[in-house]
Amino acid sequence: MTTASSSIHLRARGLCQTYDLAGNHLQVLKGVDLDVAKGEVVFLRGDSGAGKSTLLYILAGLEHPKQGSVEFEGERLFTLKADREALLRNRRMGFIFQSYFLLPELTALENVLLPSMLGGRKNEAHARSLLDRVGLSGRLDHLPSQLSGGEQQRVAIARALVNDPGILFADEPTGNLDTATGTGIIELLLGLARQDGRTFVAVTHDLALATLGDRQLYLKDGHLEELGAPA
Repeated sequence: MTTASSSIHLRARGLCQTYDLAGNHLQVLKGVDLDVAKGEVVFLRGDSGAGKSTLLYILAGLEHPKQGSVEFEGERLFTLKADREALLRNRRMGFIFQSYFLLPELTALENVLLPSMLGGRKNEAHARSLLDRVGLSGRLDHLPSQLSGGEQQRVAIARALVNDPGILFADEPTGNLDTATGTGIIELLLGLARQDGRTFVAVTHDLALATLGDRQLYLKDGHLEELGAPA
């Protein structure tokens, strides 16, 4: 699946992934090709179990495919040394999970700061400004247990942005939220991505939300289908 743009930010070729489950050989990706242009917003859809999250994790370098390659900003993932690959993910990629994965003993501000601390570039002023951008300037010192689901996801968004990544991945970012809160989260994500010219690739089951992007791709039987740009 290719794009006409000459500015390719992320390129995947021939991605195959298989799992052995209870003696059964399950092939979820069957030679997936994908180009994502710099600054593009792409939504991945598909039936439950189709392999959407698997594909997203491979694109982000969080899971290795059985076959195929991923090139991001001119570097081939899976061929790099482990420390170089980890540094690339930390500094140039942001990932938002469905279940937030905030550390319960840390405040909202401390959770946001964590990736920058791991990368040796702690910037508390920047973390505070991100929490302000996501509407949580008054909740910096609250623990995750003191925040609603929507607020926790906003903290997770700020955390994903703290190292100013070139690309943002999101795996069902509204999956644990009610419709109104989920719509607000997607609108926030799209606004932040487009304001900063950031590439955004997200998995969603929601057709209405997926139409808000530049492209919709549908994963079926291990292959991607182009659903076209929104009208």
